[in-house]
Amino acid sequence: MHKIRINMLSNADKVERQGVGSAYKEQVTLIKDELCDYFDVVINDNKPADIIHCHTVLPKYLIQMKMNKGVNVAYVHFLPDTLDGSIQLPRSAFHIFKKYVLFFYESADYLVVVNPMFIDNLVKYGISKEKIIYIPNYVSKDKFFKQDKETIRQTKIKYHINSFCVLGVGQVQTRKGVKDFVEIAKKLPDVQFIWAGGFSFGIISDGYEELKEIYENPPQNVTFAGIIDRNEMNNIYNMADVLFMPSYNELFPMSILEAVNSRTPLLLRNLYLYKDILLNQYLSASNNDDFITLIQQLKDNPILYATTQLYSKNISEYYSKEHVKEMWKNFYLSIVKDPD
Repeated sequence: MHKIRINMLSNADKVERQGVGSAYKEQVTLIKDELCDYFDVVINDNKPADIIHCHTVLPKYLIQMKMNKGVNVAYVHFLPDTLDGSIQLPRSAFHIFKKYVLFFYESADYLVVVNPMFIDNLVKYGISKEKIIYIPNYVSKDKFFKQDKETIRQTKIKYHINSFCVLGVGQVQTRKGVKDFVEIAKKLPDVQFIWAGGFSFGIISDGYEELKEIYENPPQNVTFAGIIDRNEMNNIYNMADVLFMPSYNELFPMSILEAVNSRTPLLLRNLYLYKDILLNQYLSASNNDDFITLIQQLKDNPILYATTQLYSKNISEYYSKEHVKEMWKNFYLSIVKDPD
């Protein structure tokens, strides 16, 4: 059997510490390193390929799909409606962009979703269920893992962490719940809060003006660390006592999968999409008062804290390399006709 040629099309890694970029790097590395006997992977190539796999929705990738004689696959990292609260554009431009995203998805032969709840939503948009495949994200345990106490101590010194530490991760934008993160920090002055992430979309980030003011003038116990290199993030997760994600709208945050590899407890907003993909192995709340209570309990109750560490361990083990690798192998092999 000759190797199936897969052309990965993406500019997702152009923006640092964006979840789509992290997912892209992990998936490409997994296929190139673990399935090299079956697939020959090229990146942003212009030559014919058995499979074109689009990780982002640039117009030039749409043109390549239209011209490709092989099979076209598009990764669905977001739905048109989930763009609300992420970027701020004139209403007419936003409407056109949403239409374009849907047209891009319709143009692919197959769609790979990172969250099973996307399937019904895509069907509601008129896309055939038969062309939609669910394959979860994956995070390398070689890059994200539980560190020893001395390494963690050194990281805390570097970031001036000397008390219970609550970590938020993501782009600084309205839907990520950054304002709630800061308001909760004000009510817990004996806890340190650190946010890893910046304005990846610049001035078109939703809520930019208001959030920029908060970002530049945070409370004393809040640190906005900015966009942190991915190679440093394992240190950050290990340093933190809890990963707190107050997002109002999420997809499948890579930061969660990264954090659980270090056994960091999860505190999330009570969103429906988490229930299946995270096995109900996390703490959740729906308002700031309850978030404050849970953070205080995690800080003061060692039994609860140990339980939530075990929850994270369970999630980490579920999303194993072997499982996800086999899903990709079976999918790619099944969509290419007569690869011999």
